[in-house]
Amino acid sequence: MAKIPVWIDSDAGVDDAIALMCALKTEKLDVVGMSAVAGNVELVHTFRNIRDVLSLCGREDIKVYRGADRPLVRELVTGTHVHGANGLAGVELEPSKAPVETKPAWDAMYEKAKEMSGQLTLVPVGPLTNVATCISKYPDFKDHIKEIVLMGGALVGGNIRPCAEFNIYVDPHAAQIVFKSGIKITMCGLDVTLKALINESEQKAVNAMNTKQAEIFREGAGVSIRFHEIQGINDYPPHDLCPMWYIAYPELFKTIVTNVYVETQSEITIGKTVTDYWNGDGKLPPNNVTVVMDVDRDEFGKKFVEAFAQYE
Repeated sequence: MAKIPVWIDSDAGVDDAIALMCALKTEKLDVVGMSAVAGNVELVHTFRNIRDVLSLCGREDIKVYRGADRPLVRELVTGTHVHGANGLAGVELEPSKAPVETKPAWDAMYEKAKEMSGQLTLVPVGPLTNVATCISKYPDFKDHIKEIVLMGGALVGGNIRPCAEFNIYVDPHAAQIVFKSGIKITMCGLDVTLKALINESEQKAVNAMNTKQAEIFREGAGVSIRFHEIQGINDYPPHDLCPMWYIAYPELFKTIVTNVYVETQSEITIGKTVTDYWNGDGKLPPNNVTVVMDVDRDEFGKKFVEAFAQYE
C-alpha cells in the first residue's frame, strides 16, 4: 500500500516533536517536507527544533523551510509556560548537519503541492500563518492540495482563553483565511485532543525506554501534565499527534461535518472557532469542515507506545 504524502507545518514545541517522531515511524505516512512557524516559541527555536528532531531520527533528508516569525496582524503570543524557553522543555539535541534551506516556507509548500499533482496532504500543527500566506500569494494553491488536516480550534472551550485554542488564537486572521479558502479541511481540535490521552501505564512504558526520543517525552510530558491538571486532566494529551493518526488511521476517529468561522474582532472571543451545526441563520457559509470529535483512546495509546518502541 502506497504511503500518504504529508507536509507538516509546525511551531515545534514538545507535542509537535512527539507527533513528528511518531509520524516518522508510521508505515502509512511519508513526510515529504516541513516548514517552521512561530507559535509555541519563536521562529529561531521552531526552525532549529524541527531540523534537530529530524536529525535525531535519522531523517536529515527531509527538507525544512523557515516561515513566518510573527502573525499576520497581531503580536506574537508564545507558549513557553508549557514548552520551555527552547520549545523542548529544556532538552538539548545535537545540531542538525543538514544544509540550511533558504526558500520561504510558503514558496516551498506551493511548489511541492504542484509537484505532487493534488496528492499532498498539508498538516499544520501550529498557527496557520504560513498556510494563509501561501493561499494569499498563490490563489491556485487550493487546486493543488488534497486536504488540510490541522490541529487547532474547538467547538467548545479553549486552552489559552475560555473559548479559544492556542494555535487559532495566536493568528486568528490567518486561520480565517484558511477556513474560507475552499480547500477540504479536517479540524482536530480540543474536542478530540483532550480525549486522546496517554495514560499512566503508557507513559511509564515510554519513560522506561533509554532513547533521546523518550527523553523528549519524559521532560515535555511532565510540564504539560502539570499545566493540564489545572483543567482537571491528569493524563498526557499529545495534541499534535491527532492529525497524524487521523490521516494514518481514520478508523480510530469519529467526525461531524459542519462549518467553522473564526472570530477576529472581539476582545473577549478572538480566536474562537465559531461553529453553527445547523446553519440556522444562513449567515455562515455552507458546511466546510470535517470536525473530529472522538477517538478510540485505547488504540490511540497503543500505537503511540509502538511508535516510540521503534527507536529502541
